[in-house]
Amino acid sequence: MDIFIACLRAFLIGGAFCVIAQILIDKTNLTPARILVIYVVAGVILGAVGVYQTLVEFAGAGATVPLTGFGFLISKGVKQAVEEQGVLGALTGALATTSGGISAALIFGYLACLCFRGKPKA
Repeated sequence: MDIFIACLRAFLIGGAFCVIAQILIDKTNLTPARILVIYVVAGVILGAVGVYQTLVEFAGAGATVPLTGFGFLISKGVKQAVEEQGVLGALTGALATTSGGISAALIFGYLACLCFRGKPKA
């Protein structure tokens, strides 16, 4: 039963992020790229002030998988690196904590490029 509740929480929170994004797409003139940037920045801000950690503890993957989770990871990495390295950590912390995800995206994107042939838009 505990796993069902955890999945339900993740679904509800992750779904809420999707609903908010869809409303922004439908009701505003914001492009999807701008909405993605808003989500990452919101994750950074909520992570920096300590609010997002509570959401992660409640929703698990429903809060860490969306782009707000990426922003949260950036803020968490910068905080940790600044504590360990000082001001230099503000520049290196985000890259150190997100390098695994960025590397995976590049590698899988390259592999997909090798497997599939793109077609130019007409």
